[in-house]
Amino acid sequence: MSKLTDVPKRILIGRALRSDRLGETLLPKRIALPVFASDALSSVAYAPGEVLLVLSVAGISAYHFSPWIALAVVVVMFTVVASYRQNVHAYPSGGGDYEVATTNLGPKAGLTVASALLVDYVLTVAVSITSGIENLGSAIPFVVEHKVLCAVAVILLLTLMNLRGVKESGSLFAIPTYVFVVGVFIMIAWGAFRGIVLGDTMRAPTADFHIKAEEQGLAGFALVFLLLRAFSSGCAALTGVEAVSNGVPAFRKPKSKNAATTLSLMGALAITMLVGIIGLALVTKVRMAENPAHDLLKNGVPVGSGYVQDPVITQVAEAVFGNGSFLFIVLAAATALVLFLAANTAYNGFPVLGSILAQDRYLPRQLHTRGDRLAFSNGIVLLAGAAALLVVIYGADSTRLIQLYIVGVFVSFTLSQTGMVRHWNRHLRTEKDPAKRRHMIRSRAINAFGGFLTGLVLVVVLVTKFTHGAWVALLGMCIFFATMTAIRKHYDRVAEEIAAPETPSDDSVRPSRVHSIVLVSKIHRPTLRAIAYAKLMRTDTLEALSVNVDPAETKALREEWERRGIDVPLKVLDSPYREITRPVIEYVKNLRKESPRDAVSVIIPEYVVGHWYEHLLHNQSALRLKGRLLFTPGIMVTSVPYQLESSEAAKLRARRRQEWNAPGSVRRGPVEKRTKESSGK
Repeated sequence: MSKLTDVPKRILIGRALRSDRLGETLLPKRIALPVFASDALSSVAYAPGEVLLVLSVAGISAYHFSPWIALAVVVVMFTVVASYRQNVHAYPSGGGDYEVATTNLGPKAGLTVASALLVDYVLTVAVSITSGIENLGSAIPFVVEHKVLCAVAVILLLTLMNLRGVKESGSLFAIPTYVFVVGVFIMIAWGAFRGIVLGDTMRAPTADFHIKAEEQGLAGFALVFLLLRAFSSGCAALTGVEAVSNGVPAFRKPKSKNAATTLSLMGALAITMLVGIIGLALVTKVRMAENPAHDLLKNGVPVGSGYVQDPVITQVAEAVFGNGSFLFIVLAAATALVLFLAANTAYNGFPVLGSILAQDRYLPRQLHTRGDRLAFSNGIVLLAGAAALLVVIYGADSTRLIQLYIVGVFVSFTLSQTGMVRHWNRHLRTEKDPAKRRHMIRSRAINAFGGFLTGLVLVVVLVTKFTHGAWVALLGMCIFFATMTAIRKHYDRVAEEIAAPETPSDDSVRPSRVHSIVLVSKIHRPTLRAIAYAKLMRTDTLEALSVNVDPAETKALREEWERRGIDVPLKVLDSPYREITRPVIEYVKNLRKESPRDAVSVIIPEYVVGHWYEHLLHNQSALRLKGRLLFTPGIMVTSVPYQLESSEAAKLRARRRQEWNAPGSVRRGPVEKRTKESSGK
């Protein structure tokens, strides 16, 4: 059966890769740029439009503020890129903002950052896919009519590509990203040449339209609020900047240097494209309205509900290249495609962050394990499921989804830069070298300014977008925070409960009799109880068996085994593909082949839990092993249960059900009442 299911799996995601081939999956800068920066680069396709849409509330006259808003966004982006260059050098392990905040501000701040990033990654996929679907739908009516189904299908396709591995998906996605970037630069250069050198008059298809202002003659606080709202919308161009700092481990050596170079290149490209598109939009007289059917006027008459408002970049391309020209078609196609691929930034950031959180016991441990293709497969699938659910709930409507955006990004920006200031302060207390101190002081100044500026933007975003949907993002962050806190408390409670004592205890005392192979992952109370149980089985051989999935954990296991002087030989099976079940099955089968008349007993320590959700966090490997071993002839499987405190609740529930369902229990009444009657009370 496993072979039948393995065939389609290999067709879809490819052959499994050995652990020692992890270095082959590392990314050069030319691939890392589209992998980690596709979100930030593609945002220039809709960020200028968001600025003009907000300004249109005050009419065309407000458009002259757009260059100043673009300049403010550029300042923020430049500051954030400069700040994150400090991050990747100081914290190259891939924890990014989460690691910085946890180390310098404490676990709660780190968990807040992690919650914000997880929400933002899910929204990145949902917003990018729905935006791409809507762009594609203007040309293909079927896509508009079934946009939820099409969006989910694209999410599934991206999921399969990422399950094949980071490098393979990155190589595939690099081409359209570079085509988009080159196309935008050609458009900016050709537009500047036509306007400055040739003196041509370039006009967008909406140049002759007028905008019916919702608010006439805005001044004072109302105007300031409108400009702040436009600025916060333009800051969508910064989404995805933090992904590089989270993905440092995926770069080739020197990792930090390559990541910093990629950050600088990404910032330079995004800033140039953003400024160029907004400048050309003003020159070509692009007109945008939040409600084009009523507010966009042609010859004094509203264009009506049948009008399809093209994005700013599409209108500018038509004005510069000409409608239907080769370059116009190429850029339009690349823009639609790169919006889909912008989701790939989240597909690389979310699983890595999920793995780190799982290692810190804030998420289920399964998220820390690499899949067959050395990608964090469980994290990829979880991201896809959450994004697909969001798309279905919001009907694949990017206008509603985009209001949830940005909040999480600036929460992580602000806390990360604040943490970096503390990082430099801590090092400055002990550093005596004048050259290094000057470097640290300069870095601290960059991070301090970055923290102040991103904190200011965060306040602006919350004030201007809270009632438009930002509260949903905050609610999502709270849910993630509460869930991860509960998971960490559970894991901590279990770890404390099963910790192996230094002195002999009841768990080490021999019970009855049996033997054979005791499966070991760590040395804790369940392991000691299983070994003590196995010693009484009076068999010819007894050994402990572990599978080497993580070399560091295996080394620690060997050292503790020797330190404790456990008088049972420990055998470690190598697992180049990070599997646990298959190496154990093959080893047990080989024992049977060598001595067909002997029976092999496999003893598995197992937790006994009391709540349904705890089953998702424990015993998954044990269940898979038992399922395979029970169908292997000549193999005896023994579970040595270790009751956690929560199992008492399940025991009580089972006892009550048994007593209530006993014959005649309904006639006799509840057990508490019968007990009182029998005692004469």
